[in-house]
Amino acid sequence: MTSPEFHNEVLLRGREISRRWGGLLALDRVSIELERGKVHAVIGTNGAGKSTLINILSGEIPPSSGTVELMGEDVTGWTQPRRARAGLGRSYQRTTVYPQFTVLENCRLAAQAAHQKPWALWQSAQTCADSTAAAREAAAQAGLSELLERPAGLLSHGQKRQLEIAMCLATHPQVLLLDEPMAGMGAEETERMLALLDRLKVGHAILLVEHDMDAIFRIADFITVMVNGAVIATDTPERVRSNAQVQAAYLGEH
Repeated sequence: MTSPEFHNEVLLRGREISRRWGGLLALDRVSIELERGKVHAVIGTNGAGKSTLINILSGEIPPSSGTVELMGEDVTGWTQPRRARAGLGRSYQRTTVYPQFTVLENCRLAAQAAHQKPWALWQSAQTCADSTAAAREAAAQAGLSELLERPAGLLSHGQKRQLEIAMCLATHPQVLLLDEPMAGMGAEETERMLALLDRLKVGHAILLVEHDMDAIFRIADFITVMVNGAVIATDTPERVRSNAQVQAAYLGEH
């Protein structure tokens, strides 16, 4: 296995993560580092362990062994909400927006969930200046400023994906775990998403799980390749593309 040299600030680190489901070894001592300012893609065929990895990093499920560090702190035993409050945001394969609410309301709900004020029981959500400001800023970052009052259910598929990322951004994360954000997109929507990711990586560390190989090789700074729950390579896109083991196992020999 090849490994690049990491010189920048590492915000999220998984060390020797394994996960067993009964007799099935879903992850086998997987290690990964996410740097601020970089997009780190994880690729592999169905069943390679990508979703299990992202679920462990986000705190949805615990590892059988290994550790997860967020901003240098061991968060292996932390719940997903606690990790989210500490700066970890994620999106899902399936759309998780509230279709009856507007773009602004969706973002405001996400902001409120991250920064709850249980003592302010009398305060209307719409009058919470902090969450409204965070919602507007997040929508702007995701390129949705012109659609703040549109119900989420009326957005295009690509716009809904943008909204999911905006909802992540409303929680002020430093790390973004994005699970197939370009799934089902046409060429124009994919271009918009790639431009968004390129803007976002400036201040974030991004983990990208995606099946669109053309998009991956355009946007990723590093790529981790998984096969049967194990990492077979982590390197720059150029080196991964020319890696004989990766070609044989995943990209196809030419």
